[in-house]
Amino acid sequence: MGGPAYDCLTNPLGAVRFSFGNALSSGYDPASSHGKDWGVADLFRHYFSDESAISQVPILDSSSIKWVQPNTLVRFRGMIQDMLGNEFYAGAYKDDSTWRTNKYSDVSQFPDASTSDMQVWERRLLYCVPVPGQNQWTECSSVELRNRFLDLTGQNREKRARVDEEMTDSMDSNTTEAGLNGSPFKKIKAGEGTSSASECLAPSSDGAPKSSVLPPATSKDSLPCLVKVYDSPESDLKLNDVVEFLGVLTFDPNTMMDTDSSDANTDDFSEAESVQMPSGKVPRLHCVIHRKLETQHFLHGSSLLTELKTPQMFKEIRESLMKYLTGLLGNDHIAAELLLLHLLSKVHGRVDNVAVGKLSYNLTHLNKESMSIFGTQLRDALKSLLPFTQSIPLTVEYLNTASLSPKKDYGTNRLVPGVLQIADGTHLILDETELQPGTLNSVGVENANLLKNLLECQKVEYDFQYYKMEMATDAQMLIFSEGKSNIMPADMVLPFQPSQVNPLQVITPEAADAWRCYLATCKSLSHSIGQELQQVLENDLVAARQTDRSLGSQDLSRLLTMARMMSVSYGETTLSLEHWQMVLELERLRKERLK
Repeated sequence: MGGPAYDCLTNPLGAVRFSFGNALSSGYDPASSHGKDWGVADLFRHYFSDESAISQVPILDSSSIKWVQPNTLVRFRGMIQDMLGNEFYAGAYKDDSTWRTNKYSDVSQFPDASTSDMQVWERRLLYCVPVPGQNQWTECSSVELRNRFLDLTGQNREKRARVDEEMTDSMDSNTTEAGLNGSPFKKIKAGEGTSSASECLAPSSDGAPKSSVLPPATSKDSLPCLVKVYDSPESDLKLNDVVEFLGVLTFDPNTMMDTDSSDANTDDFSEAESVQMPSGKVPRLHCVIHRKLETQHFLHGSSLLTELKTPQMFKEIRESLMKYLTGLLGNDHIAAELLLLHLLSKVHGRVDNVAVGKLSYNLTHLNKESMSIFGTQLRDALKSLLPFTQSIPLTVEYLNTASLSPKKDYGTNRLVPGVLQIADGTHLILDETELQPGTLNSVGVENANLLKNLLECQKVEYDFQYYKMEMATDAQMLIFSEGKSNIMPADMVLPFQPSQVNPLQVITPEAADAWRCYLATCKSLSHSIGQELQQVLENDLVAARQTDRSLGSQDLSRLLTMARMMSVSYGETTLSLEHWQMVLELERLRKERLK
């Protein structure tokens, strides 16, 4: 890993410069390349080709930001909350006759005499936040990461000190001698002179103007990040994607917003004031490589990911998880079976306005008293099993006042997040047991419709003032209510019938890891229905419809979804007759309760 000229982990910019020099010697021409990658991404992909190598890179969060060093390599795991367009920057310049690059850096250096040879390139800006509702068990230990990182960096401390000294001397001399005031790009220094191609521009690191707006993060302790992306197609990353960005950190904790002074050097080329985010509050990450994250990526070093192969293993873990869920639900086995199917559901296709694979679940016969026992225990259990969970109180007051839909603010040119701007795979608990008679105002009616549309179509409406746009999502929705919910008409409705209140179960870390791995693995399995069983299903569905004329196409689709979930819950990728019959029996027992 690495080589004598650089260390990708502790001196990533050295690796960039080294590969740039190699590319130049191989014929790379900065004047005609438009900043196209010269091999940096491949270099870092090779260096971090496995999980053990990636795990050495510190994760940037509110804890690690206190000790990670600028210009080192970090990872940021988060959701793309807003897309701020593209920005221009001084990508390469000639120092005498030698080409040099500023790529993956906020500090743009160039001698004044060489401005005619300076190349202006482009990069994308993404405002990212920790995933809303992310649970604590998914996060790496900051202390462990710090110690691991310091151990590694200690091996290269002397080398790093020399490199840092050389970089600092080079920056200081270039900045002093450049004669920036005489350059048409005089503010291309420390990220100041970047300019956007879409009027949505890069932040200033020297301070923000009076109109500066710092977007809300998910909580006061969460750390947002401005990610600068290079050499990636626009279609590759989209709003609300959960991504791990690996790149160079630039962060100045001493830089604070100066709201009482204006920037005397502001000119037409400077960035739009409305999206200023000072680097002392929002660190920048210059992305070298990235990957979209699935639930499996949040399972820390679980050996089960490779071992969970045989149906017997799936069956054993399923049994232990079912025992746990049944105990939580007061020995209501039917409620626990349906809950497991619900937890394994995900949208795997869309036909017109139908989200295929969703399986919302409404547990009824719950009141304030039973919610305080069973609801609280179940909520806590799901937090410990699933990576992203949120709870929404369905009360008149909440619906009348909450901001559920994300809204575009054209004054700041920012997307203001709403409660329903969530990542795919998020589990939502909607508690209707506190609902009292009252009147919904216009906001309340709109919020109720938003939730209903999310439940039925798995889409969230975003408000862009002049128009509204539906964004597809994938959320598991569990509703608690006294009677069948009218606000949230779920796919599966079951009257809750606990027989006793069980003492809290003590769960070992090994069991919790096994259940998390089981749920993630089952959800990722592909599934099909063999030809020999298709005729059986067709006959059974026709017979069911003849017995109950009220059955519609949605009910039949739900049965097929339940069959899929039942099959993958045993680790099977093809539906068997046994699992189909288990679903029909479960449905019969559910309907009996509804009578």
